[in-house]
Amino acid sequence: MTIKLGVPSKGRLMEKTFDWFGARGVTLTRTGSDREYAGAVDGVEGVDLVLLSAGEIPRELAAGRIHLGVTGNDLIQEKLVQWDQKVEPLAPLGFGHANLIVAVPQCWVDVDTLDDLDGAAAAFRARHGFRMRIATKYHRLVRDYLRRGGVADYQLVDSQGATEGTVKNLTAEAIADITSTGETLRANHLKILDEPPVLESQATLFRSRVAAKSDQDRLVLRALIDRLGV
Repeated sequence: MTIKLGVPSKGRLMEKTFDWFGARGVTLTRTGSDREYAGAVDGVEGVDLVLLSAGEIPRELAAGRIHLGVTGNDLIQEKLVQWDQKVEPLAPLGFGHANLIVAVPQCWVDVDTLDDLDGAAAAFRARHGFRMRIATKYHRLVRDYLRRGGVADYQLVDSQGATEGTVKNLTAEAIADITSTGETLRANHLKILDEPPVLESQATLFRSRVAAKSDQDRLVLRALIDRLGV
């Protein structure tokens, strides 16, 4: 066996991850064309690079098919039930920062807190006969957050496309989504609730707690972790 390292397969997340490892003496390179998800690792013997989408990495870690993986902690906590029993965060990488937030239309001038949202949800249901819709891709995290905040009388609707556009398109009354600058929200006339975010996320190096390892694999993994200084 070899130690398998899962890294995002494209875009800035891939580039920043390559830079982070390179700065610590471990060189990651993509081999083949952009359509081939193959790569190489130099600096530690016995490590294979596996290029995956950031959304696939949590599942591969939890299944034990990769030993280490770089992805957002938002994806880990959303996709994995009891995530901390399946993976262990080793190091935040200092990039890919974004907050998972709840946002409502700017014209809702009296809705700024979760208490306000709960009141608005009750009034909406009384007026329209159905629950206020909140569009999101993060059902698990948002449901827990709203429950802790005492918000009732809402329903989560799945957003497969641009979540920020669902209010304008009349398929939701509010949203919960990842944002880094808030510009897209403002462009869609939405405002973030004046509350702590659902989750503060960034790219993080995770270790699988369930991946099988031989004695040699353990030595390789220790060598890699020591080289990275995590």
